[in-house]
Formats: sequence, C-alpha cells, structure tokens
Amino acid sequence: MAAPTARDRLADVTSHTNDPTLYRSPADAIAAPPERLAYVVGFDRSARRPDALFTIGTDPASPSYGRVLSRVDAPHLGDELHHFGWNACSSALAHQGHHHAERRHLIVPGLRSSRLYVFDTRPDPVRPRLVKVVEAGELAERAGYSRPHTLHCGPDGVFLSCLGGADGRDGPGGIALLSHDGTEVLRAWETDRGPQRLAYDVWWHLRHNTAVTSEWGTPSMIEDGLDPELLLGRAYGHALHFWELDSGRHLQRVDLGDEHQMVLELRPAHNPQAAWGFAGVVVSAVDLSASVWLWYRETTGSFAVRKVITIPAEPAKPEDLPPALQPFTAVPPLVTDINLSVDDHWLYVSAWGTGELLQYDVSDPFRPRRTASVRLGGITGRAPHPTAPRSPLSGGPQMVELSRDGRRVYLSNSLYGSWDDQFYPDGIEPWLIKLDADTARGGLAVDPRFFPHGAEFAGLRVHQTRLQGGDASSDSYCYI
Repeated sequence: MAAPTARDRLADVTSHTNDPTLYRSPADAIAAPPERLAYVVGFDRSARRPDALFTIGTDPASPSYGRVLSRVDAPHLGDELHHFGWNACSSALAHQGHHHAERRHLIVPGLRSSRLYVFDTRPDPVRPRLVKVVEAGELAERAGYSRPHTLHCGPDGVFLSCLGGADGRDGPGGIALLSHDGTEVLRAWETDRGPQRLAYDVWWHLRHNTAVTSEWGTPSMIEDGLDPELLLGRAYGHALHFWELDSGRHLQRVDLGDEHQMVLELRPAHNPQAAWGFAGVVVSAVDLSASVWLWYRETTGSFAVRKVITIPAEPAKPEDLPPALQPFTAVPPLVTDINLSVDDHWLYVSAWGTGELLQYDVSDPFRPRRTASVRLGGITGRAPHPTAPRSPLSGGPQMVELSRDGRRVYLSNSLYGSWDDQFYPDGIEPWLIKLDADTARGGLAVDPRFFPHGAEFAGLRVHQTRLQGGDASSDSYCYI
C-alpha cells in the first residue's frame, strides 16, 4: 500500500474535526465570516487587584459593538498577563496527533508570575471559563524555563517562548512545549541550542521544516525598564536564530549588527511555500531609530537578512521628554510590534514611542512602500481619539492585531509595566482602538464607534488582543 500523501493526512484529520475556524489556506481564512468577539488581557500594575481576560463585542450591527461584554479575573495577584494565544490554529489540520482539534482554549501566561492560565471559550464564547492553572513550578520542572512570553499552536503541541531559566536562573531563555490543549507542560523543545541564549518570539515555515526565534533579554535585563547602560553597551538581543523544526536543533545564527537592539516580533509569510518574513527592531544604539528587517532563504539554503524599513527618531525639547530620554533630546519610535496581513500584502508597524501606526505595501517584501499612518497618543504628541479631541491619549499604538480579511486593525497601548512607567511616567490609561484599513489601495481611518477605554477596563492596562476565529498573527497554514 502506498504511503499516505499530505492530502490524505489532511482528509484524515479534517474528518475528526468540526471546527470551521481551522482553515485549509490563507484564502479560506480571508473569505471566512468576520470576527464577532475580541479577547483582551489586562493587568494591574500595582499588583493589588487581579489581572483579567476581557471579551469585547466587534459586530458593528450589534448594540454591544465596542463594549466590554464580560470579564473573568485571574485567581492570583501580580501575574502581569501579557501575550496569549489559542491552543489550536489552522496548521492543526496537518499536525499528526492533533485529531479533534478545536480553536477552543485561550492560554494566557503571566510574564511576572510564570503561571499559565487556560480559559475555555466553550460553550459560551462571550464568557470564557478558567479551567486550569499551570503553576510556575511545573514549567520549571518539566521544561527548565520561567517567564513565559509568546505562544503558538505548532506541530508537536503549543510552542511557548520563555525569557528565563528555572530556579531563578537568568536564562538561557527558550521554548517549552505544551500539550495540544495547553493544559500540560511536556518538555523543552530544543535538543541542541547552539549559541542561542536570549529569547523572545518563535515562529516557523512549516513547509520548510524551519523555525525562527528572536532576542530581547533575560528577566533581569528587562525587569525594571530599559537599561541605558545595557543599550549603549549593545547587550540586548540583536540576532535571529534558525532551527530544524522537527528536531529542535539549532542551524544558523544571523546577526543584525549589535547597533540594532532588541529584535522582537516575528511575522513569517502566510504563504506556506514562502520562506521569508519580517522582524521588528526596537531601537538603534546609534541614532534611536527603529527598523524592520526581512529574513529570506538564499539559493544556498542558508538564511540572510536585509533592513527594509527605517523609522527615524523625532527631535524634541528635553522638558517635553520623560527623564530617561531627556539627554537624547529626541523621541525614539520604539517599534514594539508588527503584523502582516494574511494575504502577505500589508505590513503594520507600531511606533509606540512616537504614537504612530504605519501601514506598508509589502507585495514586494524586499521593497516596502509606506502607504498610510495614524497618530494616536505618543510620548510628546499625545494625539487624541477623534471621539474625544480635547483628551490626549496616554501610551501609544503598541500591540497591533489584524483581522483575517485585513480590513480591521485593533490597537492596545501598554507595553510592559516597568517600561510603561519609564516612557509614560504620567501613567497609562487603558484603551483599545479599531482602525478600518483600505485593502485595495492602502489607507487607514479610526473607527469613531469603537473605543473601549478607562473605566470599562476597570483601570487595568491592556496588552494583546486575540480575535474569535483567529487573526493575522494566530495562524500558520500548510496548504494553498
């Protein structure tokens, strides 16, 4: 009997799942019905109140549009809920051992506590239920890591990037592998980590059996805000690492140059045949600019990088700046998030420092073309929301999430508690803002009807957003 083909395996797995939000291809994801709910995590900087998972209405035809519909509190204090994600995504259609796959559980790490909270969105997606708490000790004992940061549904389970080592060690950071439902820590993913020590994000090219990781810093390097000595000493992460996905073996380190400090978000092409993607760099130690880099596979099979976007710092008067920036007399853009549309056409770049969201046409990824930008908040500009033109916004566009069809862009404004305090010392008043994107010619417009903020989040600072049915940064695809 002939060995099963990829299509046979897909048919087998598909027969065991009835979740319509697991999509065969990027085109299927784009054509699916729009999200009706968004999920947002919030945290209490003082650690005197519990952090929470909020559900927001996103159906413009509903009276609950732009409103907080529910809130479920974490049972502990001081977690600082940060990045989170689904237990299953579209690539589960080709994952062996992932039968009965459902995009059901939201796995929410506490970046300070090292706990993992698992919320079940069934049977009522408006009111998720906390069904499991994975304590820091289990993460440390089984995987050797702490300070969980980013997670993605992967081939062998859920991949969870972590900044720190176990037992209070300051690294090396790496990747813990969780069960497919996110309720159990299995092991460390790496089998040979090579020179990799600093950690941040993880993504992959499934068809090419290649994983990619990026670098921020160890817990002590980020805990109390940006350390000027570490920045000027070029000690933060400045490299990408490439791995063999199925074995966890390190293959290649590509250095962007130690000027380029903090290589954070990774956004690989959604086209499963492609082997390129974008990485955001927070700041240059030379001129405070920020940048976006393209990684790509050369004909030799090795990976290379190229800087394709540079965003300069903006001059400012010292008296208008927080103390940390006064010696520089400039506002750094601080690119802290990027997002790539599912059709691989549009790239969104959050400049949290200057308070700007930028849109680029990346139909030619080697030559991005800026097509639009919107100002909201910012360290000095404090641009307002159009519904409250006399009320400057605090914070700036930070985490950016994009709907599957690319038409809706969601922005939140908190980075990390200690970094918020450093760059926005007057405080961060929470907000979630939606933009409408022109996916034909390019362009952005703020939706005046969608603006949950302030008391609606009970004063908790909000970080990442996930969308019902998946979003541009949740899924990877195996088929075209």
